Amino acid sequence: MWAMGCLCIYVYNEKYRGDSILIMFYLVALAVLFLDMATKLLVVNKMDMGQSIPIIKNVFHFTYIVNRGAAFGIFPQGNFIFILISFVGIIMVVGLYKKLNKEEFFLRLPLGFILGGILGNLFDRIFRGEVVDFFDFRIWPIFNFADTFICIGISIIFLFTILGKKFKPVF
Repeated sequence: MWAMGCLCIYVYNEKYRGDSILIMFYLVALAVLFLDMATKLLVVNKMDMGQSIPIIKNVFHFTYIVNRGAAFGIFPQGNFIFILISFVGIIMVVGLYKKLNKEEFFLRLPLGFILGGILGNLFDRIFRGEVVDFFDFRIWPIFNFADTFICIGISIIFLFTILGKKFKPVF
């Protein structure tokens, strides 16, 4: 609690504003990474491969599967290529972050979401050789928190880009 208070004071101190925004960008990415890794670890340790636990029957289940390929399981033998693509994605996200100006402050949060999501799936690919997925809505391929945050981040950036100058962030 004390550390969070210090961080808030640091963020609002104009002298360090640029540094604090950078720290928040990486903290968001680390929070997404931690959430993704913690939930995957929980699934791996508490469920059997292929096991499905209905949360809302025939609508939403926790189903433990692994994915060795890309989205929807395409290119199942491409793990090495997807590791390389992930590193390129990380470089692109960090590079885009560095090019943002003060008026584009709002885009830093979704870039943190994307970075955290990329890191979560990259961790799985490197250390497991496959990505753990478990959110199962029955009408969509099974996915995880990393996938969710990547999609949310991209959607926010897309909406911000479409709305352009008409959009005024509240902070």
